[in-house]
Amino acid sequence: MNAMLETPELPAVFDGVKLAAVAAVLYVIVRCLNLKSPTASPDLYFQDSALSRFLLKSCPLLTKEYIPPLIWGKSGHIQTALYGKMGRVRSPHPYGHRKFITMSDGATSTFDLFEPLAEHCVGEDVTMVICPGIANHSEKQYIRTFVDYAQKNGYRCAVLNHLGALPNIELTSPRMFTYGCTWEFGAMVNYIKKTYPLTQLVVVGFSLGGNIVCKYLGETQANQEKVLCCVSVCQGYSALRAQETFMQWDQCRRFYNFLMADNMKKIILSHRQALFGDHVKKPQSLDDTDLSRLYTATSLMQIDDNVMRKFHGYNSLKEYYEEESCMRYLHRIYVPLMLVNAADDPLVHESLLTIPKSLSEKRENVMFVLPLHGGHLGFFEGSVLFPEPLTWMDKLVVEYANAICQWERNKLQCSDTEQVEADPE
Repeated sequence: MNAMLETPELPAVFDGVKLAAVAAVLYVIVRCLNLKSPTASPDLYFQDSALSRFLLKSCPLLTKEYIPPLIWGKSGHIQTALYGKMGRVRSPHPYGHRKFITMSDGATSTFDLFEPLAEHCVGEDVTMVICPGIANHSEKQYIRTFVDYAQKNGYRCAVLNHLGALPNIELTSPRMFTYGCTWEFGAMVNYIKKTYPLTQLVVVGFSLGGNIVCKYLGETQANQEKVLCCVSVCQGYSALRAQETFMQWDQCRRFYNFLMADNMKKIILSHRQALFGDHVKKPQSLDDTDLSRLYTATSLMQIDDNVMRKFHGYNSLKEYYEEESCMRYLHRIYVPLMLVNAADDPLVHESLLTIPKSLSEKRENVMFVLPLHGGHLGFFEGSVLFPEPLTWMDKLVVEYANAICQWERNKLQCSDTEQVEADPE
């Protein structure tokens, strides 16, 4: 009798377990997708000046709420993973010409040149010189999408192909691109200046490319000639300070590190004959034992220590990271500089963001833009599930470049007016 009375309660118990399981799953989903995180306009760090006031008025995206796709867009991991796996959606195929430059050490540098598809907003000849992220090139989807958009806004685009990154271009010297080598980027810029003597330059760098372009501009004042502005997106500023955080499991950085190291190994091994072959005159510090260490490397730091730093003869990993990071060059940049990072970028630890914040407090030419979401080079937009082809990042870079071009034109017109008033006929 007692057993018969207790039996009806069992379904209620099972229903309670099911509800608890569903609640637990929903809680995990909400936490993983960061659904409770608000959407907001980016945090901006800058000094009050005529330039910053003009930019705030001319760049609506700086003060407008950035709204990522509702279901997954607030997760920096998903934004990063989608960028890494997919690149962009419905990516266009801009038509360009590949240029080859022979470097002084015999290396063959390449870049792709894309002509503008419309008149520029100020009617000037302006070229965007673009440096992609680690092991990337002009054929990557996020680069193609950005270039197509920039062309349609009147910009000529020159995109560096990192040395060794293109699978169909063989290395002609025992050297690949490194974290901060500016030789190939500088050769591309010099080609543009010589070929288009009337053009002005907008310098753009993505991730590792951001480090390279900022270092290039800061290396010498001459590198900033004819440069209107510079935009750096999602870089880490200091490899030396980043290396410890990149070995931590927090935000899965150690996992990302492993994936990127695996990709770097594949690229290096695809050029093993050019880098390690018996007929090759290798750097003195680079030997066959480094190739065996490469096979067992599980982090970018191990690859940098055993192989990459030796291309340029650095004695230690610390020296390599110190010398090739843009951190020590940022204060030497005098053209308008916009630094962009996402607060939820799983690759760039929040401690590294003190570098651009501090710089923006000291330099009137610097604006640091920090949206809550976007991941690493993601910045997708879209209503619920499916992202749009153009990203917030694509539009912001072009919008900022347009504003700087207008700013320079206004300055020129003002100076011409002052000259006429000073020298009346």
